Amino acid sequence: MAHKSIPSYTFVLYLFIILSCSQRSAAPSSSSTVSPEIEGTQPRTPPVMVSPTSKEAAPAGIPTQVLYTATPRATASGSPELAPGEWKSLPVVPTMSSQAVDIFQKGIALGNNPQAFSKVGDGEVATSWFLTMFDLDPSQYELGPHGYLEPVIETYAGSFEHVGLAARAGFSTTLILDPLLASNDICEVEESPLECELRRHRPSFAFISLGTNQVWTPELFGVELRQMVEICIERGVVPILATKGDNLEGDHSINAIIADVAQEYEIPLWNFWLELQSLPNQGLQEDGEHLTWAVSDFDDPEVMSHAWPVRNLTALQVLNSLMTQLKLY
Repeated sequence: MAHKSIPSYTFVLYLFIILSCSQRSAAPSSSSTVSPEIEGTQPRTPPVMVSPTSKEAAPAGIPTQVLYTATPRATASGSPELAPGEWKSLPVVPTMSSQAVDIFQKGIALGNNPQAFSKVGDGEVATSWFLTMFDLDPSQYELGPHGYLEPVIETYAGSFEHVGLAARAGFSTTLILDPLLASNDICEVEESPLECELRRHRPSFAFISLGTNQVWTPELFGVELRQMVEICIERGVVPILATKGDNLEGDHSINAIIADVAQEYEIPLWNFWLELQSLPNQGLQEDGEHLTWAVSDFDDPEVMSHAWPVRNLTALQVLNSLMTQLKLY
């Protein structure tokens, strides 16, 4: 039986259809384009900046750019956390922990001056009302029943009126860590005001009093305060953290952070807030922020009902306590 032949034009048509189908299956359409990610892996997300003091992600609300990258938190002691509100009953005048003694001794080995301290912070330490009078004529103050503090004044002569680059009205932790705020004339490149002050003054102690200007950013305050503490420890300077007198944030969260940081690193806490609680209006002016002022006459009960002479007296007592424990005199 004769076979039926396929017309040549029909064969060409079949071949065209087959080739067309093959091309469409090889080239994905725009609606089915595969992500450039490797199939089967998790989509990539932007890298999360890590807190300079922890390997955990930075708390919400904290800027991802950190002005200073501190050393790892190996300097923190891991001491038990304070219970909520426990800081309120901590003593006004601290004692030296073994950790603080080690920091001090490290500083001496690095060449720090055991008879020098620095002031670090905002207007509460930058003002001439804070300790300056003890470097002036003795007529500018009266120790009264606190004559035992005279050796403190003699030992730290020169530091009382010293206001370095790390103390200025309006300062915050952020500004103190910002190299742009350091002096181009005396500070090194990329050196923050705090680093510059510690390098130039070579203190053994640093009063750190901050927080009033950061009541709306407590998380950032805590991160950066730890950075400041670690800078001090790295340089063998014992940080003395001070609680503040006001409660502008409404829940004392700033003071709680300050106390927590002191506890973590086993460094001295000057609980100035506690000493103010027995004063009229807790030692605050009507604005609830600024301290009531009077001269530093520690022999006058009326004068001592104001916050500023109490601040100066307790600061001397803090230095006296640390000096005594370190047997500096």
